[in-house]
Amino acid sequence: MSRILIVEDEERIASFIRKGLTAGGFTTTVVGTGAEAVDYAVTGGFDLMLLDLGLPDTDGFDVLRRVRSLGVEIPVVILTARDGVRDTVTGLEIGADDYVTKPFRFEELLARVRLRMRRERTGETTVLQAGGLALDLRTRRVAVDGDTVDLTAREFALLELLMRHPGQVLSRQQMLSHVWGYDYDPGSNVVDVFVRALRRKVGAGRIVTVRGMGYRLAD
Repeated sequence: MSRILIVEDEERIASFIRKGLTAGGFTTTVVGTGAEAVDYAVTGGFDLMLLDLGLPDTDGFDVLRRVRSLGVEIPVVILTARDGVRDTVTGLEIGADDYVTKPFRFEELLARVRLRMRRERTGETTVLQAGGLALDLRTRRVAVDGDTVDLTAREFALLELLMRHPGQVLSRQQMLSHVWGYDYDPGSNVVDVFVRALRRKVGAGRIVTVRGMGYRLAD
């Protein structure tokens, strides 16, 4: 059974994650400080670490740097309320394997945990490509026809969702659930706003509107 180290000082959130992962078939250990996280990580007894950045004794980035400097190669998924592109890039550049922003739906987190662990076993590629777009899941960098573009964490997650389902029409409800962790609100236009922003960065013709249904990645 796979073992996951949860580094989260908010008891309510830690309990929510632990219960969900336990139900999903994982063994979990919860710690609330950076010092404990390093001590547990170096034992080699864990298959993945979920790391919050806002810890009481140190910043989660410092924990990650310390773990990597000690040669620990455990996959690390950052789980935080910080959704700025600078924080995302920093985390991935210093050794994180994925970056999930709060609030989140547990189903998405569980899917990302399983995907990360499956990649570790199979060596699966971490770069998605489609029609001149290249999306690197590890470095969180996106290139359009070879030129790098800067995306926010939400824009990246939205593009990733579209690229994982090429040619498939995704409803606004699916996008809200996967990217924002919200239940569908017929009055919300957040998906449309982010699609417009994404089109400005990757090219208007690359995301197609399907009236009455949603959006899909262009062929």
